[in-house]
Amino acid sequence: QVQLVESGGGWVQPGGSLRLSCVASGFTFSSYAMSWYRQAPGKERELVAGITGDSGRTNYADSIQGRFTISRDNAKNTVYLQMNSLKPEDTAVYYCNAERYSDYGDYVFWGQGTQVTVSS
Repeated sequence: QVQLVESGGGWVQPGGSLRLSCVASGFTFSSYAMSWYRQAPGKERELVAGITGDSGRTNYADSIQGRFTISRDNAKNTVYLQMNSLKPEDTAVYYCNAERYSDYGDYVFWGQGTQVTVSS
């Protein structure tokens, strides 16, 4: 049974930091690219950051470049999102995503999301 379980969300004041975690199970974690998406009220879900299976490459949305860092620990089946200098516009539900595309099939998994609220 595939599971992606996010944690670490909550309320923080502008300028503060949070670290999100996503623990994966039920699939070969290191074979999957992992990403964080977010969805604010009334807006479409958007990609925040992604990382390849071997941590060789990362990519970030322009809106969070230089403030957020994605990382993973394949030994712990966990992907992280370190969020610094948070702004009110970062308020959203953050989702963990796992993807693998191959000649044998495409696999995409989602977590249930964790709320991040940035306000004073």
